Amino acid sequence: MINFIVWLILGAFVGWVASMIMKTDAQQGTLMNIIVGIVGAFLGGAIFNALGYAGPNINEGFSIPAVLVSLVGALILLAIINLVRRGAVR
Repeated sequence: MINFIVWLILGAFVGWVASMIMKTDAQQGTLMNIIVGIVGAFLGGAIFNALGYAGPNINEGFSIPAVLVSLVGALILLAIINLVRRGAVR
């Protein structure tokens, strides 16, 4: 149960930071920030594992590298969403 709460809190934080960086914060609400953060964490983890970097993840506890991997994944996810919606990445 605690992992689920940590996922929600860190997902909201990572999604919010990513949306601020990509300038999509005005288009997203809290729920969308949570979804972007959690899906971005999975995406970032998959990308870093594919590149041979099996770094820490959120399930193992809070760490700055795990949050950075999640942020990279969320940024990539928002870039893909922007590309599909507008045809160009902002």
